[in-house]
Amino acid sequence: MKLGAFFSAVVVAIVAIQAQDAAQQQQQDQQQQTQPEWHPKTIGHDEVKPFAQPEAITICKTSGGLQTSGSPRGGCRGSGHGSQIYGRSTWFNGVWAIMYSWYFPKDSPSSRMGHRHDWEHVVIFIDNPAIPEPKILGCSPSWHSGYNKYAPCPPEVIDGTSVKVKYEHSWPLNHALEITNDGGSFQDLIMWDQMTDFARRALNDTKFGKANTPMNDWNFQGKLEKSWPFK
Repeated sequence: MKLGAFFSAVVVAIVAIQAQDAAQQQQQDQQQQTQPEWHPKTIGHDEVKPFAQPEAITICKTSGGLQTSGSPRGGCRGSGHGSQIYGRSTWFNGVWAIMYSWYFPKDSPSSRMGHRHDWEHVVIFIDNPAIPEPKILGCSPSWHSGYNKYAPCPPEVIDGTSVKVKYEHSWPLNHALEITNDGGSFQDLIMWDQMTDFARRALNDTKFGKANTPMNDWNFQGKLEKSWPFK
Protein backbone atom coordinates (compact mmCIF):
# COMPACT_ATOMS: atom_id res chain seq x y z
CA MET A 1 0.00 0.00 0.00
CA LYS A 2 2.76 2.38 0.90
CA LEU A 3 4.71 1.48 -2.24
CA GLY A 4 1.62 2.00 -4.38
CA ALA A 5 0.96 5.37 -2.79
CA PHE A 6 4.58 6.41 -3.33
CA PHE A 7 4.48 5.34 -6.98
CA SER A 8 1.23 7.25 -7.53
CA ALA A 9 2.76 10.36 -5.98
CA VAL A 10 5.79 10.11 -8.30
CA VAL A 11 3.55 9.72 -11.34
CA VAL A 12 1.51 12.77 -10.32
CA ALA A 13 4.69 14.79 -9.75
CA ILE A 14 6.08 13.85 -13.17
CA VAL A 15 2.80 14.76 -14.86
CA ALA A 16 2.78 18.11 -13.02
CA ILE A 17 6.38 18.84 -14.11
CA GLN A 18 5.58 17.90 -17.71
CA ALA A 19 2.53 20.19 -17.65
CA GLN A 20 4.63 23.03 -16.22
CA ASP A 21 7.33 22.52 -18.86
CA ALA A 22 4.69 22.53 -21.60
CA ALA A 23 3.19 25.75 -20.23
CA GLN A 24 6.62 27.40 -20.08
CA GLN A 25 7.43 26.31 -23.62
CA GLN A 26 4.09 27.67 -24.85
CA GLN A 27 4.80 30.99 -23.11
CA GLN A 28 8.28 31.16 -24.70
CA ASP A 29 6.82 30.40 -28.13
CA GLN A 30 4.25 33.17 -27.70
CA GLN A 31 6.96 35.63 -26.63
CA GLN A 32 9.06 34.73 -29.67
CA GLN A 33 6.06 35.21 -31.94
CA THR A 34 5.27 38.63 -30.47
CA GLN A 35 8.93 39.77 -30.31
CA PRO A 36 9.36 42.47 -32.97
CA GLU A 37 12.00 41.80 -35.58
CA TRP A 38 15.00 44.12 -35.38
CA HIS A 39 15.84 46.23 -38.42
CA PRO A 40 18.65 48.79 -38.64
CA LYS A 41 17.36 52.37 -38.57
CA THR A 42 19.08 55.75 -38.52
CA ILE A 43 17.96 59.10 -37.14
CA GLY A 44 19.21 62.68 -37.38
CA HIS A 45 22.33 63.56 -35.40
CA ASP A 46 20.34 66.08 -33.36
CA GLU A 47 17.72 63.47 -32.43
CA VAL A 48 20.12 61.13 -30.60
CA LYS A 49 19.12 60.84 -26.94
CA PRO A 50 21.38 59.34 -24.26
CA PHE A 51 20.42 56.27 -22.26
CA ALA A 52 19.20 57.19 -18.80
CA GLN A 53 21.60 56.20 -16.07
CA PRO A 54 21.46 53.53 -14.71
CA GLU A 55 18.43 52.08 -16.53
CA ALA A 56 18.57 51.85 -20.32
CA ILE A 57 15.55 53.13 -22.24
CA THR A 58 16.00 52.75 -25.98
CA ILE A 59 14.20 52.35 -29.27
CA CYS A 60 17.42 50.96 -30.75
CA LYS A 61 18.09 53.52 -33.46
CA THR A 62 21.56 54.68 -34.42
CA SER A 63 22.57 58.10 -35.71
CA GLY A 64 22.88 58.70 -39.42
CA GLY A 65 25.88 60.95 -38.71
CA LEU A 66 26.86 64.15 -40.51
CA GLN A 67 28.51 64.84 -43.85
CA THR A 68 31.88 66.60 -43.82
CA SER A 69 30.52 69.57 -45.79
CA GLY A 70 30.22 72.89 -44.00
CA SER A 71 32.09 74.01 -40.91
CA PRO A 72 34.11 71.32 -39.08
CA ARG A 73 32.24 72.38 -35.94
CA GLY A 74 28.83 72.57 -37.60
CA GLY A 75 26.24 70.54 -35.69
CA CYS A 76 28.88 69.16 -33.31
CA ARG A 77 28.72 71.48 -30.32
CA GLY A 78 26.98 68.98 -28.07
CA SER A 79 23.55 67.40 -28.01
CA GLY A 80 20.53 69.27 -26.68
CA HIS A 81 19.31 65.94 -25.27
CA GLY A 82 22.49 65.38 -23.25
CA SER A 83 25.73 63.51 -23.84
CA GLN A 84 26.27 59.77 -23.57
CA ILE A 85 29.16 57.59 -22.45
CA TYR A 86 29.12 53.91 -23.41
CA GLY A 87 31.02 51.67 -20.99
CA ARG A 88 32.26 48.10 -21.01
CA SER A 89 34.61 46.34 -18.58
CA THR A 90 36.29 43.01 -17.94
CA TRP A 91 39.32 41.36 -16.39
CA PHE A 92 42.33 41.62 -18.70
CA ASN A 93 45.85 40.36 -17.94
CA GLY A 94 45.11 40.29 -14.23
CA VAL A 95 43.73 43.84 -13.94
CA TRP A 96 40.27 45.35 -14.47
CA ALA A 97 39.92 47.23 -17.77
CA ILE A 98 37.13 49.78 -18.25
CA MET A 99 36.46 51.27 -21.68
CA TYR A 100 34.55 54.55 -21.94
CA SER A 101 33.38 55.43 -25.47
CA TRP A 102 31.86 58.51 -27.13
CA TYR A 103 30.07 58.78 -30.47
CA PHE A 104 30.39 61.87 -32.69
CA PRO A 105 28.29 62.54 -35.82
CA LYS A 106 31.36 63.36 -37.93
CA ASP A 107 35.15 63.54 -37.88
CA SER A 108 36.07 66.63 -39.87
CA PRO A 109 39.24 68.26 -38.50
CA SER A 110 39.31 70.75 -41.39
CA SER A 111 36.83 71.82 -44.06
CA ARG A 112 35.76 69.05 -46.45
CA MET A 113 38.21 66.59 -44.91
CA GLY A 114 37.41 63.57 -42.77
CA HIS A 115 34.33 61.37 -42.78
CA ARG A 116 30.85 60.82 -41.40
CA HIS A 117 30.77 59.28 -37.88
CA ASP A 118 33.49 59.09 -35.26
CA TRP A 119 34.05 56.91 -32.22
CA GLU A 120 36.63 57.80 -29.57
CA HIS A 121 37.37 56.04 -26.30
CA VAL A 122 39.67 55.77 -23.33
CA VAL A 123 40.64 52.59 -21.48
CA ILE A 124 41.26 52.87 -17.72
CA PHE A 125 43.07 50.05 -15.93
CA ILE A 126 42.48 49.53 -12.19
CA ASP A 127 43.62 46.86 -9.77
CA ASN A 128 40.30 45.48 -8.52
CA PRO A 129 36.75 46.91 -8.68
CA ALA A 130 35.63 44.82 -5.70
CA ILE A 131 37.79 46.55 -3.09
CA PRO A 132 36.67 49.75 -1.30
CA GLU A 133 39.34 51.99 -2.88
CA PRO A 134 40.49 50.68 -6.28
CA LYS A 135 43.79 52.06 -7.56
CA ILE A 136 44.07 53.56 -11.04
CA LEU A 137 47.05 51.83 -12.65
CA GLY A 138 47.07 53.21 -16.19
CA CYS A 139 45.08 54.99 -18.87
CA SER A 140 45.10 54.90 -22.68
CA PRO A 141 43.08 57.54 -24.60
CA SER A 142 42.47 56.74 -28.26
CA TRP A 143 44.38 58.76 -30.83
CA HIS A 144 43.56 58.19 -34.51
CA SER A 145 44.17 54.45 -35.02
CA GLY A 146 46.30 54.05 -31.89
CA TYR A 147 46.65 55.20 -28.30
CA ASN A 148 48.59 57.53 -26.06
CA LYS A 149 49.50 55.23 -23.17
CA TYR A 150 50.22 56.21 -19.58
CA ALA A 151 51.29 53.84 -16.79
CA PRO A 152 50.87 55.26 -14.28
CA CYS A 153 48.47 58.07 -15.12
CA PRO A 154 49.94 61.48 -14.22
CA PRO A 155 48.58 62.47 -10.78
CA GLU A 156 47.36 65.86 -12.04
CA VAL A 157 44.81 64.20 -14.38
CA ILE A 158 43.26 62.13 -11.57
CA ASP A 159 40.43 63.65 -9.53
CA GLY A 160 39.47 61.25 -6.75
CA THR A 161 38.33 58.10 -8.54
CA SER A 162 38.06 59.79 -11.95
CA VAL A 163 40.47 60.39 -14.83
CA LYS A 164 39.98 63.73 -16.64
CA VAL A 165 39.74 63.37 -20.42
CA LYS A 166 39.26 65.93 -23.21
CA TYR A 167 38.27 65.71 -26.87
CA GLU A 168 40.79 67.71 -28.87
CA HIS A 169 41.29 68.97 -32.40
CA SER A 170 44.68 68.40 -34.05
CA TRP A 171 44.49 70.52 -37.19
CA PRO A 172 44.37 69.60 -40.00
CA LEU A 173 44.12 65.83 -39.78
CA ASN A 174 42.69 64.46 -36.58
CA HIS A 175 40.28 64.53 -33.66
CA ALA A 176 41.24 62.46 -30.63
CA LEU A 177 40.99 62.04 -26.87
CA GLU A 178 43.71 63.03 -24.44
CA ILE A 179 44.11 63.27 -20.68
CA THR A 180 43.93 66.78 -19.23
CA ASN A 181 44.58 68.84 -16.11
CA ASP A 182 41.41 70.87 -16.66
CA GLY A 183 38.20 70.17 -14.79
CA GLY A 184 35.05 69.14 -16.60
CA SER A 185 31.64 67.62 -16.03
CA PHE A 186 30.13 64.16 -15.70
CA GLN A 187 27.94 62.61 -18.41
CA ASP A 188 25.39 59.79 -18.35
CA LEU A 189 27.05 56.38 -18.44
CA ILE A 190 25.39 53.23 -19.76
CA MET A 191 27.28 49.95 -19.42
CA TRP A 192 27.17 47.29 -22.13
CA ASP A 193 25.43 44.79 -19.86
CA GLN A 194 22.75 47.35 -18.94
CA MET A 195 21.63 47.80 -22.55
CA THR A 196 18.76 45.89 -24.09
CA ASP A 197 19.53 43.06 -26.51
CA PHE A 198 18.32 45.24 -29.38
CA ALA A 199 20.62 48.10 -28.36
CA ARG A 200 23.65 45.80 -28.27
CA ARG A 201 22.65 44.33 -31.62
CA ALA A 202 22.38 47.80 -33.12
CA LEU A 203 25.93 48.61 -31.98
CA ASN A 204 27.20 45.22 -33.16
CA ASP A 205 25.59 45.28 -36.61
CA THR A 206 25.46 48.95 -37.65
CA LYS A 207 28.22 50.02 -40.03
CA PHE A 208 29.64 53.43 -39.14
CA GLY A 209 31.77 53.78 -42.24
CA LYS A 210 35.41 54.46 -41.37
CA ALA A 211 34.59 54.66 -37.65
CA ASN A 212 34.65 51.41 -35.67
CA THR A 213 32.47 50.92 -32.61
CA PRO A 214 35.18 50.13 -30.03
CA MET A 215 33.16 48.38 -27.33
CA ASN A 216 31.08 46.02 -29.47
CA ASP A 217 31.62 42.27 -29.53
CA TRP A 218 33.86 42.38 -32.61
CA ASN A 219 36.30 45.07 -31.44
CA PHE A 220 36.37 45.15 -27.63
CA GLN A 221 39.02 42.50 -26.93
CA GLY A 222 41.34 43.70 -29.68
CA LYS A 223 41.12 47.29 -28.43
CA LEU A 224 42.10 46.19 -24.92
CA GLU A 225 45.14 44.38 -26.30
CA LYS A 226 46.18 47.38 -28.38
CA SER A 227 45.67 49.88 -25.54
CA TRP A 228 47.69 47.89 -22.96
CA PRO A 229 50.05 50.49 -21.39
CA PHE A 230 52.29 48.22 -19.32
CA LYS A 231 55.59 46.97 -20.73
